[in-house]
Amino acid sequence: MQTPTRAGRSATVPPRYNKRALEPLFTLHHTATDCAARRGTLRLPHATVETPVFMPVGTQGTVKAMTFEEVAELGFRLILGNTYHLYLRPGSKRIARFGGLHDFIGWDGAMLTDSGGYQVFSLKDLRKITEEGVRFRSQLDGTYHDFTPESVMEIEHDLGADIIMAFDECPPYPATWEYAKDSMDRTHRWAERCLAAHDRLGGDASGSTLFGIVQGSVYEDLRAASAQFVSSLPFRGIAVGGVSVGEPPEEMRRVLGFTMPHLPADRPRYLMGVGTPADLLDSVMMGVDMFDCVLPTRIARNGTLYTSRGRVHISNARWADEQNPIDPECPCRVCRRHSAAYLRHLHQTNEILGSRLATYHNLAFYAQLMQGVRDSLDAGRFLAFREEQFARWARGTGERAEDSGGDA
Repeated sequence: MQTPTRAGRSATVPPRYNKRALEPLFTLHHTATDCAARRGTLRLPHATVETPVFMPVGTQGTVKAMTFEEVAELGFRLILGNTYHLYLRPGSKRIARFGGLHDFIGWDGAMLTDSGGYQVFSLKDLRKITEEGVRFRSQLDGTYHDFTPESVMEIEHDLGADIIMAFDECPPYPATWEYAKDSMDRTHRWAERCLAAHDRLGGDASGSTLFGIVQGSVYEDLRAASAQFVSSLPFRGIAVGGVSVGEPPEEMRRVLGFTMPHLPADRPRYLMGVGTPADLLDSVMMGVDMFDCVLPTRIARNGTLYTSRGRVHISNARWADEQNPIDPECPCRVCRRHSAAYLRHLHQTNEILGSRLATYHNLAFYAQLMQGVRDSLDAGRFLAFREEQFARWARGTGERAEDSGGDA
């Protein structure tokens, strides 16, 4: 249907109650013969998305430093928004009056909203967890708010993303087995309440489909129990949460190693808040289909760029007179047009354009990497592609970056 936008133009927007939301969400095309890597397709109300896929993070309704035309130009059709931040500003009810988050921000692709659980639980001294939910103080003005499974489902339905996430408790790292067990059990009870609330709000016919979240910290028995419990519920996708919260990268990979075999093959698998290029390749190898992380956009604003030669920092003096692009092998329009010396000049003078160009380049790098992953899976040579990438990065700088994600 044609819906007028505030700019006076028309955009084709799927109706809020869209029968397409009831079609099969995920098609698994094949699994690699020599590892658990998978190739699939997500069919969402606003876009068809090929997996494995990386989602740029648009925490407050914007992928920082980017226009949505640029995001789409790079090939991204699925981005992430943050329930916690959008609830506080500008408010989910205000966004609902605009017709939902897609219309409010002017994005015609697909969206996923997280539940805000990670942000709420990272507030530490500003929140209190009970069986009912979480009471927290806003870091903006100190006001008190309550998140429950029911209220979070209402907020996410107001936002109207294609994929919405159940409200969970994200335990800290490190956590004792006893704390992780209590937290996991509470997450399971909240998951059932989220499903009931989602159904009362129209279920998948609303245009939003609900994913569940596996917790259990770093404990193999808890992760197995959580994966099995969450998979037994009628969620249409399963996320692995509670990683990239401060644990060493090798610990995250260990957790994935004993969690992934317990997830159903017929539903998409989403690793929340991960990660570096190395993380993506290793996690795809273990069977992950979906990723999000603020890393490529966050470090771009600090002058760090991913290249075919590894990770580099544009402030280094070596780039001051470099007439070539920061990555001569990169086909993105930043590398086609601008020298490394110019990018360094922009960064050194704190010009806004420096952040924009660095962000565009880093997201182009991630888009190209994930396209390479999909192409290699189609050709039956993913493991060879993975090793080739590691070898190229090692030859360039010897650096295999292991930054964590965090909030945008």
